[in-house]
Amino acid sequence: MPTLVSVFRLALLAVLGAAISAPMHAQPAMPAMPMHNPSNIVHLSASATTEVAMDWLVIVFSTSREGSDAAAVQTQLRQALETALTEARKGAKPGQLEVRTGNFALNPRYGAPQPRSNAPTITGWVGSAELVVEGRDSAAIAALTGRITTLSIARVSQSLSREAREKVEADVAAQAIARFRTRAEAVSRQFGFAGYTLREVQVNSAGEAPVDPQPMMMARASRAMADESLPVAAGKAAVTANVSGSVQMTK
Repeated sequence: MPTLVSVFRLALLAVLGAAISAPMHAQPAMPAMPMHNPSNIVHLSASATTEVAMDWLVIVFSTSREGSDAAAVQTQLRQALETALTEARKGAKPGQLEVRTGNFALNPRYGAPQPRSNAPTITGWVGSAELVVEGRDSAAIAALTGRITTLSIARVSQSLSREAREKVEADVAAQAIARFRTRAEAVSRQFGFAGYTLREVQVNSAGEAPVDPQPMMMARASRAMADESLPVAAGKAAVTANVSGSVQMTK
């Protein structure tokens, strides 16, 4: 005859078995929240451009030598470069007149190939060397061209110095931003709104572009030009800033 404890245990097991075997009911899914699409959005752009005199002058001096012996050609190039470098360094001043060496190359000159092996024949050597003089003191740099006699003028170019470009870019960006704000205000009022709030904006600088580009100057100094300085006239560069973005018109 079962005891009271055994009867209670059988009843508890029956209840637990029924609970485990009962199907699970899924919870109802929460309704998706509707996405809020912003309205009254307008995309705008504005730009500003200014012209400024280019203040950075670059003159590249160069020379070339050729001969049958590579070491002799290299020695001639080194001597010509060292003489010019010594003269240029006399007036060197950071930011005003800076001096640095440019390309230095020595290449073989080939003749007709050998009859049997068809291998190229080296008939001589050709080399070149460059000296670069640059800075803001255009008068001193131009005068230097008359004192360097072992190299000739290869190229002349002008641009904006880093300091001048950064200052101009800041001013032009401020003008472009002001125009963007003015345009956003005007467009909002034309659509019947009281004002606007800024959503996103990008400010980019277009760098510099010569207003009156000067061609690269190619020349060979002669003895008659040895005591003359190079005439230099500063050109102008155009610096542009662009502002683009979107605003939300408000009541």
